[in-house]
Amino acid sequence: MPKITMIGAGSIVFAKRLMCDILSFPELEDSTIVFMDIDQEKVDLISRLARKLVAQEGLPTRIQSTLDRREALDGADYVITMFRIGGMDAVRPDIEIPLRYGVDQAVGDTIGPGGVFYGLRHIPLIIDICRDIEELCPEAVLVNYANPMASLCWAVSAASKVKCVGLCHSVQGTAMQLANYIGVPFEEVSYWAGGINHMDWFLAFEWNGQDAYPLLRKAMEDPAIYGKDKVRFEIMRHFGYFVSESSGHSSEYMPYFRKTPELIERFSQRSARDRDMARYEERREAYHEALRQQVASDEPIEFERTREYCSRIIHALETNTTYRFNGNVANKGLITNLPQESTVEVPCLVDGTGIHPCYIGDLPPQCAALNRTNINVQELTVKAALEGDREAAYQAVAVDPLSSAVLTLDEIHQMVDELFEASPPWLPQFS
Repeated sequence: MPKITMIGAGSIVFAKRLMCDILSFPELEDSTIVFMDIDQEKVDLISRLARKLVAQEGLPTRIQSTLDRREALDGADYVITMFRIGGMDAVRPDIEIPLRYGVDQAVGDTIGPGGVFYGLRHIPLIIDICRDIEELCPEAVLVNYANPMASLCWAVSAASKVKCVGLCHSVQGTAMQLANYIGVPFEEVSYWAGGINHMDWFLAFEWNGQDAYPLLRKAMEDPAIYGKDKVRFEIMRHFGYFVSESSGHSSEYMPYFRKTPELIERFSQRSARDRDMARYEERREAYHEALRQQVASDEPIEFERTREYCSRIIHALETNTTYRFNGNVANKGLITNLPQESTVEVPCLVDGTGIHPCYIGDLPPQCAALNRTNINVQELTVKAALEGDREAAYQAVAVDPLSSAVLTLDEIHQMVDELFEASPPWLPQFS
């Protein structure tokens, strides 16, 4: 009868998905699920939705909601974090200020100026959550979905004793895409991937036990297939392995694809100039309104399990069954040619005794080299956030592959100054 607490449950779309996943396991039906957020309206909406689902399915699940984080964490067995501090008001400067300097980010939540400032905002909060966990539920497993994934998990492992794993859906999502590219059922492929979050390498990709990379290289010759994933196919062409994150995301983690408008157009990537944040907010509010109507009506709630790892991990821990997933953990000798104690994304086995990361050994040197360029940014971001070290924040952006491909050091310093000026409500450690 575990207590499962979601911090940031105002992310209603994702909270609903995880809740449905958890309750799809009969062994987890008797759980207590606690929704916590700082937004009363959103936490009320997800709670009403959850109670309707529980009644619809006749489940014994207990649903609780609160604005009090300590109340939510008291006695929890699992803590799932999915927050974004400041919402779109905080994100907008991350994108708009660098764009004025010519740093055109696709998403800006992992590395780059946007990823660095995401980290500066989010790391203090996740450490505060860890302090509460250490006091109120020290045996709980922290499952983090918040970005920047690697930086947050690195900070947790550096500054706390909390058991933490970071989850992303890019590895299993990419595996499904690769099966589609070579025209075979997903159930017939297998893979072994290692690296870092958003830059995890498919070190082995097989179909019915045979190497499927020749089929993938053949598929790349089809213009229709190549056109769907230009950046990642180019990375595979030049570095030998397919990478886990989408072409849009991957284009901003390297210096090759976004440093001029011509390159962005050539590789069919959207410019940050085309991002309509107001339209994003409108779509999100439309979705929330649809949920309000669903809660108030007799319309049944769809109830099926997704491919997210989280519920399967909880199920394996609670039932002592074995499950394998790709998770973000501290690099304690797992990938031997990446910095120790950095965050790596590797296959993990989980059962009733806990989460057991798998040994990878050396990555191919060219893959490790690309990973290190991102790890450099993550390390300095963690230092800046934990120590309130503004100079480390400048340096994190200065070693970012895209920023350094576009700007001089003086321009980077000026850009970061502007980002600090736009962010004081969310950066208390620098005040």
